[in-house]
Amino acid sequence: MHLSPDQIIFWQYGWLRLNATIVFTWALMLVLVIGAHLVTRRLSTELRRSRWQNMLEIIVVTIRQQIVEMGLPQPERYVGFLGTLFLFIALANLCTLIPGYEPPTGSLSTTAALALCVFVAVPLFGIRDQGLSAYLKSYTEPTVIMLPFNIISELSRTLALAVRLFGNMMSGVMIIGILLTITPFVFPVLMTVLGLLTGMVQAYIFSILAAVYIAAAMRTRDSPAASPASNSP
Repeated sequence: MHLSPDQIIFWQYGWLRLNATIVFTWALMLVLVIGAHLVTRRLSTELRRSRWQNMLEIIVVTIRQQIVEMGLPQPERYVGFLGTLFLFIALANLCTLIPGYEPPTGSLSTTAALALCVFVAVPLFGIRDQGLSAYLKSYTEPTVIMLPFNIISELSRTLALAVRLFGNMMSGVMIIGILLTITPFVFPVLMTVLGLLTGMVQAYIFSILAAVYIAAAMRTRDSPAASPASNSP
């Protein structure tokens, strides 16, 4: 039993290694790119549409609605980034049904890379919305003393994103491996179904947390005039 796809080496030359994490990550990206091209190359605006277009529209509308509920204006600006995060993690976890497949989300390097994408995207969205000076000023509010604490908060939540996804995926692999040894018939099937559900939940949580962080970066923090108004009877 492999606790991480990093341990599965397909090819090695000196210090260069091609492990399962890299192979399956690029395979998933290829599937998403080709699938997106095939689905969107013949989009229809009429009532009669293909089932693939209907499925795509359901996914996009659902993601867009979730972004709106997170308090982000103009959700179309974030659908591409947040939707890609969700689809990649969800597909990576759903493909565990394929024999021989190892989810790249079971590797800390993959989850750390996804968390770093969020870490970079949050200030980029914040700067685009507020401007560089206004966004940097938000780190010193309500007082300059909060600057190191705000920076630590940014770093710690990035670490939490990576470790949370990695821990949940690794624990699922360990539990299924143990049950395969003890009861090789019934329980592993149930745990596989539960693992698929858990994988979808993790994809949802990861993308929602990313949306929450982006919304926090774009939130107006000052407005002293608004504060009394909100407290008035």
